[in-house]
Amino acid sequence: CLDGEGKVHEFDSKWRTEDCNDCSCSRDGIGCCTSYMTPVDYDEEKCESIFNKETCSYKVVEKDDHSKECPVHSWVG
Repeated sequence: CLDGEGKVHEFDSKWRTEDCNDCSCSRDGIGCCTSYMTPVDYDEEKCESIFNKETCSYKVVEKDDHSKECPVHSWVG
């Protein structure tokens, strides 16, 4: 399989992209999906979501104080 970056992958191989997508190669082609959950139900006026590319995860924190996490009621991914 040839990915979007021009790299060749063997059949039945799996890898994670720099954009935190989990991909796999089969004889049918390449399939990719996000490796992380996205927060969707939280107080957006008081809080903001911050994506950490190193851990491939979101953290939802208060806009005025990033040391305080906010409750998230729903995630999608």
